[in-house]
Amino acid sequence: MLMAITVAISLLAWQKPAWLDAMTMSPYRINKKQEYWRFLTSGFIHADFTHLFFNLFSFYFFGTQLEYIFSIIFPGIGGYVYVVFYLLAILVADLPTYFKQRNNSYFNSLGASGAVSAVIFAGIMFFPTEKIYLFGVLGIPGFIYAGLFTWYSIAMDRKGRDYVNHSAHLYGGLFGVLFITLTRPSTWIEFIQQIMAMLG
Repeated sequence: MLMAITVAISLLAWQKPAWLDAMTMSPYRINKKQEYWRFLTSGFIHADFTHLFFNLFSFYFFGTQLEYIFSIIFPGIGGYVYVVFYLLAILVADLPTYFKQRNNSYFNSLGASGAVSAVIFAGIMFFPTEKIYLFGVLGIPGFIYAGLFTWYSIAMDRKGRDYVNHSAHLYGGLFGVLFITLTRPSTWIEFIQQIMAMLG
């Protein structure tokens, strides 16, 4: 459902530039004009087909697994909890960006990357030793990937030399970990046990 809505909204926004502009994450306009809906709508639009494809590709493979886990952890309401988790991830991932860029009228961002990062990191909490394949070739354990991803996001955010909102990626991932920690703290015990078992 989330994927279908994201595809539909992105396709419509590409056809109507005014919609795309109105839904983009613009900290300045949120701050000056109280256009708070941008916190959520920005997570359902994308810059182009490549941006949309890679976000939904990752979301499908990690999200399907996580949704199943939620159905076990939260019997009867797992699907609803999953949707709330995803929407909160969009919002939380953009909050640091908002506070940092709220007086910058030139800054804009869009895409589901922050929420997808939350899904990936939440999944890693349950399966830390499962391999994640970079570029479909290099497979590394999830917990190592999470560490490298965090380091990379912090480094690139400090440089600020590209047009990617690395801050949203970072805080989206951290939100995924925090959500699982608060809703099922015992996951950390299983997380450590799996890593220790892998290390022998």
